[in-house]
Amino acid sequence: MTVTAAQETVLRDVMDRWKAAVDAHEPEEVAALFREDAVFQGLHPYSVGRQGVAEYYASQPTGLGAVYEVLETRALADDVLLGYLGVDFTFTDRPDLHVTLSVVLTREAGQWSLAHYQVTRLD
Repeated sequence: MTVTAAQETVLRDVMDRWKAAVDAHEPEEVAALFREDAVFQGLHPYSVGRQGVAEYYASQPTGLGAVYEVLETRALADDVLLGYLGVDFTFTDRPDLHVTLSVVLTREAGQWSLAHYQVTRLD
């Protein structure tokens, strides 16, 4: 399937809201962007569901920021998008962390949310 400008806009909208919640250290807002049954893999053992996402981001240091770049987008089906991103996580007290992030977004009842989130450390 070909990715349209509208589909890339969907990905950027969700990831802009993710970035804003990460930057503001609002773990519940980050978690709200995920499906109830989302598979989440940060840099710690994986979890399933919003509670694990909220706990992961609550454990992150205040001042954590995220800067992302969309590297690739694919439409896997009418209501499923794949995003592959480069992300720099910034800190107030240590060097930036460079990772890649793969996400799968799904649409239910007109609402897009994260169904899968997989971080890969580059160093």
